[in-house]
Amino acid sequence: MTRRAQQTLIGAVRGFADRHLDDDAVCVALSGGADSLALTAAAIRAGLTVHAVVIDHRLQTGSAAVAARAAETARELGASAEVREVTVEGAGGLEAAARRARYAALGEARDSRPVLLGHTLDDQAETVLLGLARGSGARSIAGMREWSAPWGRPLLGVRRADTREACAGWRLPVWDDPHNDDPRFTRVRIRKEVLPLLDEVIGGGAAESLARTASQLQDDADALDPPATELLEECAYARVLDVEPLRSAPAALRTRVLRGWLRSVGANDPVYRVVRAVDALITDWRGQGPVAVGGDERARLVVTRRARELTVKRVPR
Repeated sequence: MTRRAQQTLIGAVRGFADRHLDDDAVCVALSGGADSLALTAAAIRAGLTVHAVVIDHRLQTGSAAVAARAAETARELGASAEVREVTVEGAGGLEAAARRARYAALGEARDSRPVLLGHTLDDQAETVLLGLARGSGARSIAGMREWSAPWGRPLLGVRRADTREACAGWRLPVWDDPHNDDPRFTRVRIRKEVLPLLDEVIGGGAAESLARTASQLQDDADALDPPATELLEECAYARVLDVEPLRSAPAALRTRVLRGWLRSVGANDPVYRVVRAVDALITDWRGQGPVAVGGDERARLVVTRRARELTVKRVPR
């Protein structure tokens, strides 16, 4: 069992490298947990030249020691390693702020190399369920991509149980993040409560089915995103969107254009309700007032229709 898990991980990394990498030099985002430790060990055994980047979020007592230990483990495996401290702050809650800080630090550390992340099939299933629950559209249900330069996820087809089994076989010192068991975080409850119940109800295979759903929706996105991007470039200029080219566009393209435009003007991750309200300014125009699409403590961000154009502006609170 242990050897099978190890070979599964090594094979996953080799396959990923064959499909996506032009060079054997990579960074690995290493937390010290089973997934990223197993990825680091597998990448080295797959023949990659690994530089491990350990992000210390400084959110827990003893985090510096945990980060130092992870970096030292990477060096013992044959990688180079560094620790980067970040400050977690900003809007969107602790998880979102930590993610922003982590990705920014990894982007600075990578030095033109791709960054491999330890997300597994289980993480993909959780992401799909979260997207379904939030009603955020096909993009969120499509989950994480195996390769979205410079970010790579070689283990998206590997179960979390395999990473733990491989670490045990390689005798790697796994650190279990207390946040991964904290029910304050929605993803933890999805992992601990929802997925096991779904597995029980449908008789097993829930995680694999959700991951297949993500893969199929990614195929759809590959077909729809390019024409949506072309349409957005045709319609948008500055903070204005021309309505006319969108009126006859299929809904799947039109809503993609609106999401892209809203993000470009500062509406972070527009939810279904917001996109639908803005879409009504195009397809069901009856003289509606402005639609609030975001903002901060100082001002609201609103979209207004004037003649054949949508415009966005900040309105002081």
